[in-house]
Amino acid sequence: MALAARTAADPRHGLWLAAHVLAQCPPPPGAIIAGFWPMGAEIDIRPLLLALQGRGHTLALPITPKRGQPLSFRAWRFGAPLLPGPFGTSQPPPEAPAATPDFLLVPLLAFDARGHRLGYGGGYYDRTLAALPWAAALGVAFASQCLPLVPTDATDIPLPRIATEAGIIQSEA
Repeated sequence: MALAARTAADPRHGLWLAAHVLAQCPPPPGAIIAGFWPMGAEIDIRPLLLALQGRGHTLALPITPKRGQPLSFRAWRFGAPLLPGPFGTSQPPPEAPAATPDFLLVPLLAFDARGHRLGYGGGYYDRTLAALPWAAALGVAFASQCLPLVPTDATDIPLPRIATEAGIIQSEA
């Protein structure tokens, strides 16, 4: 159901998402921003990443490790190369410098008003959020991906805010 809702959404809604984030909850000056290169029908956060780069932020993209490990990140700028990664991801090449983010943009398959999220089932972002407790996290998705209730377990970390093309949602958690 969440995947179908995402597929029906307009990927250009990323422009509206960017406007909401920049107006209502921009990352602090100098923060290293962990984004991701959108896959398939995910909301396109590239307009937000480009604006943040223009504001002087260092961007980082995830490197998918073996199962059971948190993500690592490498610095990246628009115009720099990207290589194919696991699961259809795009990631910076091995020679790109490692980066530790202060602010994470977290992709969502689905979410609820409590800030709970469904990812793609690998647990990578939950392990990453647990490994970076000081980092701010902002979920990003289409508004249509909101469900009444997302199932959770003890390792799931709720997000305090979720950005969509319709605005910023403060979680009830």
